[in-house]
Amino acid sequence: MRELTVDFITTLDGYAAGEGWPGWWGLEGPEYLFWLDQRPAATLLMGATTYRLMSGFAAGATPAGMDEFSGDEEESFDVLTRTPKVVFSATLDEPLAWANSTLVRGDAVEAVRAMKVDGSDPMRTIGSISLCRSLIRAGVVDRFRVVMFPVITGTTGTERIYDAYPDIALDMVDSRTFDERIQLVEYRPRVLEHPPLAST
Repeated sequence: MRELTVDFITTLDGYAAGEGWPGWWGLEGPEYLFWLDQRPAATLLMGATTYRLMSGFAAGATPAGMDEFSGDEEESFDVLTRTPKVVFSATLDEPLAWANSTLVRGDAVEAVRAMKVDGSDPMRTIGSISLCRSLIRAGVVDRFRVVMFPVITGTTGTERIYDAYPDIALDMVDSRTFDERIQLVEYRPRVLEHPPLAST
């Protein structure tokens, strides 16, 4: 059965982005970039908002206030363009302009359940906070991976990741530090019906 990883890049306080900050908050380093390049091939899952944003970047658009992407950022978009992508949306129209993208209009959870059975290569999300929340709630996520950058964006942070999440127990399966500052933690998630009972 195919394995699904929810994959987030965050600030320490759980934001996915921040106004005025460059990609990777300007803190990417060679060890982290090498790890990105060496990850096993996987089908990427995303929602419409992430698709619009990332496909625009891949086509050459830059965020407001940024003149151009770094060479590392441009290379990462080239890799994303070559990667198989599944986009869940009721608002986008076919054909999708970004190469190697497939549109799914039906229920994302049911589609992912079917995809897990029908295929062998792993799947992972990119961005798509609402989609990830739905997949976590449904119990179809095998791994929950977070790469935390050493910055707190209490004033400028946007896209809080964990709001409206269920309670989840996380069993650690991997952790590492990149470039002496970037922390990866990876878990197997278990959605909880209620907090664990206090020991007596």
